[in-house]
Amino acid sequence: MKRTIFIGIVLALIKVQTVFSQEQSYDQLARHYFHKVWNYYRVPQYGLFAEFYPQAHTDTLTYLQQGGTSKVASYLWPLSGIVSACNRMIKLPGGSQFLPYLDSAMMAMEQYRDTLRHPPGYQAYPARFEKVDRYYDDNGLVAIDYAEAYLSTGNPVYLKRAKDVFRFILSGWSDDMGGGVSWLEGHRDQKPACSNGMATLAALKLYSATKERYYLNWGKKFYNWMKCLRQPPGIYANDIKTKDSSINKTYYTYNSGSMLEASVLLYQFTSDTSYLNEARTIAQATLAHFGKKQADGRIVILDLPWFVTVLFRGYEALYHIDKNSRYIQIIRSNIDYACKHGRDKYGLFNTSWTNSKDEYEKPKWLLDEACMVELFARLALLEGKQ
Repeated sequence: MKRTIFIGIVLALIKVQTVFSQEQSYDQLARHYFHKVWNYYRVPQYGLFAEFYPQAHTDTLTYLQQGGTSKVASYLWPLSGIVSACNRMIKLPGGSQFLPYLDSAMMAMEQYRDTLRHPPGYQAYPARFEKVDRYYDDNGLVAIDYAEAYLSTGNPVYLKRAKDVFRFILSGWSDDMGGGVSWLEGHRDQKPACSNGMATLAALKLYSATKERYYLNWGKKFYNWMKCLRQPPGIYANDIKTKDSSINKTYYTYNSGSMLEASVLLYQFTSDTSYLNEARTIAQATLAHFGKKQADGRIVILDLPWFVTVLFRGYEALYHIDKNSRYIQIIRSNIDYACKHGRDKYGLFNTSWTNSKDEYEKPKWLLDEACMVELFARLALLEGKQ
């Protein structure tokens, strides 16, 4: 396996020197950009990935409970973007060539597994370096990635790991506020959409993999709990505070996107059209709320790239049911614009997907770049089915 990866990296280093153009297909873009991200961010001595490129280890991180700066390896959330990208790449024609990369990315993810606390779960930073917090939303992403890898490969190890991490997520369930899990193990100040939305999807992906009603029932349980965060006309607020039951009405595309995909999955599993109607409502509401018309007529979905990627997953799931490509085409136009106007001197994408001069010289975050690989691969697969 190591020899295969080595050969792939040597070939990729040659490809990285070329700049892709908009004339390339999404399949070509996915393959080219996958190797670019893998080689730029890989930390080979640890089998891990860097948080930023270029990496100065002084970059401020704002997505952790205690804050912090970038270190020798990325935190778990950005690493999950690489795993998700691998999960898409193996679905492309000839995708078996990416199986060694998937195995390698999964080996990296296992370095975050903490077995000293029970039940075992995945902490935010590799356990070999230090003991840190365990986030329920991170673990939801791990469960989803393992379940999807199992569905693609049939590898029973991936299924076992998905089940194990879901067990950790359930250890955070509490009946206060009507149920749900918090953001961070040991802290019950809030119950957020990110943790519970990803737990919903993790349960439903596990049901897809096993057909065990246990997971379908948990998927419905998390899905129904999330209704307390649903706001008219169909988008999801960030969290509910356990102290006073107040709703934090901050909105991100991925919170609604996870519930959009969950609604589609529940419709597929149950044939209950109320779930399909809800999916259509969420799709319309997210476009209305997050879509902003530009002077050139384009509609831009404003949010972080990975957040938009999660929303795209929901749009794609709905497209496979109703064949309405409107939502897909809008995000596709955003991506096409970014390819032409939104990249820096390394060929990496600006966070805003525009030619912002302020972003041009800034180090680029792993998660922002890995999700582009996933988006290219998803668009390539959609083109292949048309």
